[in-house]
Amino acid sequence: MIKGMAVVFIFIDGIGLGSASSSNPFCTADTPFFSKILEGNSLCIEAADKDYRTFSLLALDATLGVEGLPQSATGQATLFTGENAPSLLGYHLHGFPNRELQELLKEKGMFKRLRERFLNATFANAFRPFIFDELKEGFKGSYSCSTLVNYYAGLPFRSLHDLQEGRAVYMDITNRLLPEMGFEIAAVTPQQAGERLASISRDYHLTFYEHFITDIAGHKGVPAEAEEAVKTLDAFLAAVAASMDLQNDTLLITSDHGNLENTRDRVHTYNPVPALIAGKDRKRATFFLGKQKDICGVFPALQDILLTLNSSLTTPASFHNRQP
Repeated sequence: MIKGMAVVFIFIDGIGLGSASSSNPFCTADTPFFSKILEGNSLCIEAADKDYRTFSLLALDATLGVEGLPQSATGQATLFTGENAPSLLGYHLHGFPNRELQELLKEKGMFKRLRERFLNATFANAFRPFIFDELKEGFKGSYSCSTLVNYYAGLPFRSLHDLQEGRAVYMDITNRLLPEMGFEIAAVTPQQAGERLASISRDYHLTFYEHFITDIAGHKGVPAEAEEAVKTLDAFLAAVAASMDLQNDTLLITSDHGNLENTRDRVHTYNPVPALIAGKDRKRATFFLGKQKDICGVFPALQDILLTLNSSLTTPASFHNRQP
């Protein structure tokens, strides 16, 4: 277990703050966790920019002053570096990062920068075997921003064996997609997955987890599937929050662009994205992000929290990075 304060950073792909309506699954699905922390409200724009008893909810701009719908490659590069990636390119880029964004992630990725300050971080997601085969070849193909941030920092990737042993969480939360791909991995409940993520976080200053089924469900535009994705997410986040020591640690949940909050359309939206913050340094993070008001501020806010509250530990003698 680490000394000092830890942060859990959960990235949920493709969720924005839409209006309360029948096409918004965050309003139509049963979400006891969101309802509890938002004191009877749904995760929607009407509930944003308020401090609740245990959580704060901010609305963050994802357009970043660049024309066009926000997209994954530039949005995620922005989240994981603190730099305005759409402004750098002059447009929003979907899918995987291009060469310019790869260089940005290599130079200013969050894991690399935290390691330079002697803070340890981990990517809690489990990866399928092909990643480990391609690691040996030097990652020559197209990969997500999160994968590259971990790779450029020289951090280990968690495997399906780690997942079986409870030392990782799969991107779909419950492992239910893995048998469809030929892997004999037992399913877990959202609650079990949330407890595992919180357990992993006790050995690191920053623990990062990525979930992108939400964006896939948004692109499908099927209301029943969208509601199921929202309910799984709600139960998972409830377990993470309940299993963390929020008297000492901090939880931040955000996204790269809107999508799932409007099932009428199957494309991304211009809606702001949520930043849900709880824990010891909630007020500091809320103040920081409240001034920034966009997703460029997410990593700088996390880094500010970690450097301030772990200042006595940011020396070479105290640095460690445990293998998963």
